[in-house]
Amino acid sequence: MRIFERMTRKIFGPEIEKRVRAALTAAETGNDFLAGVRPAGETYRDRYSYDRNETFDQALEAWRVNPLARRIIELTTQFVVGGGLAFDCKDEHTSDFLKQVWSHPLNQLEIRSIEWSDELARTGNLFVLLSTDPSGMTYFRAVPAAYIERIESAENDIEQEMYFFPKADLGNMNPQPWPACRFNADEPDTNGVFPTVMVHYAINRPVGAQWGESDLSPLLKWLSRYANWLEDRARLNRFRTAFLYVVKAKFTSEAERIARQRSLNASQPKPGSILVTDESEEWSVIEPNLASMDAMNDGLALKKMIAAGSGIPMHFLAEPESATRTTAEAAGGPTYRKFEQRQKYFLWMMHDLLGIALRRRAWVDHRVDQDAEFQVKGADISARDNVSLAMAMNNIVTALGKVRNRGLIDDAEYLRLIYRFAGETVDVESMLKRGEEAGPILDPAWMKETEESGQPESKIDPQTGELKTER
Repeated sequence: MRIFERMTRKIFGPEIEKRVRAALTAAETGNDFLAGVRPAGETYRDRYSYDRNETFDQALEAWRVNPLARRIIELTTQFVVGGGLAFDCKDEHTSDFLKQVWSHPLNQLEIRSIEWSDELARTGNLFVLLSTDPSGMTYFRAVPAAYIERIESAENDIEQEMYFFPKADLGNMNPQPWPACRFNADEPDTNGVFPTVMVHYAINRPVGAQWGESDLSPLLKWLSRYANWLEDRARLNRFRTAFLYVVKAKFTSEAERIARQRSLNASQPKPGSILVTDESEEWSVIEPNLASMDAMNDGLALKKMIAAGSGIPMHFLAEPESATRTTAEAAGGPTYRKFEQRQKYFLWMMHDLLGIALRRRAWVDHRVDQDAEFQVKGADISARDNVSLAMAMNNIVTALGKVRNRGLIDDAEYLRLIYRFAGETVDVESMLKRGEEAGPILDPAWMKETEESGQPESKIDPQTGELKTER
């Protein structure tokens, strides 16, 4: 029998150990990619439905009860839309309609944009339902990503979403899918009714996938571990003042020891009291050893893992870590770039939604130009960047002004370099043309300042306001 067991272990032992380790790893990470059936319409690049729904639930629960998770989502929203959004449109009627859509009591996009940014970061997906009344006014309603069962796309293109299927419930066991918004869905039917459509936006989406990923997705395990560790440390600190007396003495029998123990338990020493014993007894105290230094390093390691996964420096998460102001500012650079990328996507999303509303309105109100250009703008990510860019622009204007006055570069190159150091990308030729049409500034204070700027070869004509260069 023992020979058979040894042979079995030798032959099948490595394979059994390999599978056990794989099962333990899957249980630890919460991901099992070897089981389950992927529903129709989902690609191999997406999570399984049960895994995605579990991630949605865990992310929402973490946002509700975990302060770090709430702070990570809040920081993203504060940088992306915290300073407020605005749009700019040159066409008067189009601008008036966009203002109506923006501030309509049933839209309130200034406030809803904060909720949408939270949902986008929390789940990685934002589903917006658009309905339009006969007057061409469009209303926006965000649908939780957890309410969507699956997405049906075109057979030849995963990015061409066709229908969104909501989950069934007791009230509606067979819900009808919402059609996706396409350009041909912006037209009213023969009765003048616009179809209700849905738009889907996703972040952190792998190429070839339909669903986005939550910002909290890689952090959920570590947020849970850090919360459990912190709770254990809090419990230890609560009982750090608790201690036990240990009394050592020589007893003639077990009955004598038990009698002495009962006597001490009946009249326990109070804090601050004086205890007198004879040399036959030795008293000592057992108290918890918190090992604070080791625990501090453990907690810091867990928090660093969370900070690295979220792309947020430690000093953003209430952990200075003895960092100086210089190192803190340097650590914030990549974070600002991350928020800048997210803001760029969010502004494009808002522009896309307003563009849909604009195209639908144009079918009813011909004064509105559906092809009118407009921009959605957000607040600056970092005020310190503005200070640095302003200083760089001031220095380069002074230096390039002398180069331009000597005719070494033309106006286009001069303007391009100025805006490059200002951190902006512009169409130089178009800006020069608009500048010529606008004409010079006839401000006496400005002309006086220009004349006293230390450039004797340049002179302002007080009649025309033109800059003349004396060779």
